[in-house]
Amino acid sequence: MNQNELKSFLDEKVELYNRPDFIESDPIQIPHLFTQKEDIEIAGFLAATIAWGNRKMIINNAKKMMNLMGNAPYDFVMSHNENDLERFSTFVHRTFNSQDFVGFIKGLQHIYQSHNGLETVFTKYQESNSMQKSISEFKKTFFEINHLPRTEKHISDPMNGSAAKRINMYLRWNCRQDNKGVDLGIWKSISPASLSCPLDVHSGNVARKLGLLNRKQNDAKALFELDTNLRLLDANDPVKYDFALFGLGVFEKF
Repeated sequence: MNQNELKSFLDEKVELYNRPDFIESDPIQIPHLFTQKEDIEIAGFLAATIAWGNRKMIINNAKKMMNLMGNAPYDFVMSHNENDLERFSTFVHRTFNSQDFVGFIKGLQHIYQSHNGLETVFTKYQESNSMQKSISEFKKTFFEINHLPRTEKHISDPMNGSAAKRINMYLRWNCRQDNKGVDLGIWKSISPASLSCPLDVHSGNVARKLGLLNRKQNDAKALFELDTNLRLLDANDPVKYDFALFGLGVFEKF
């Protein structure tokens, strides 16, 4: 396929998958449960954090997280006391356990109390064509307070070579607003042009088959290569192609 043919093919797949019925089987359904901005961004952040492994299990455990916070995530983050955190004691999703969950609640409270919220922190360090430095700085800010070292592994750092798939996915949810009903578009201060494709096994394999990616590992260098090629197809909204790559990989076994 030449570039025009590739663009047409992928644009068709974006149209196919970027629609409301996509939500039913995707963790993005968790932030869609809420209407207040802070509830949406906290619910999304926690759901994205545990978004690895079996998708049904991710969704079930993310719903459990919301239930443990009384289905009022922002209110819980801001006004919980130590006794309230005891209810997390049995929570576990793969290697993310109850101690990590507690650490995340405290980290989130710190972000809202001391840094004016999640959007402000991510916006502060954004670059014109990348959010990777911003993700790295966000991680530092999130863990400024006392925390267990083990919890740090649950936020990736692109400056250490990670593709940071889950946070890039989270930024897609919050920053893209195309009125298709999937992405939430609640953050207006970050342009979709700066976003990166969430790179995982599925999207990576499809990207390689389509000639969008040569690098073998799914790491920060691979993400830069994929981003560069997707920006040639749509400089204003390169991350929309996540729907195409993911759909081709997961639903069509491309």
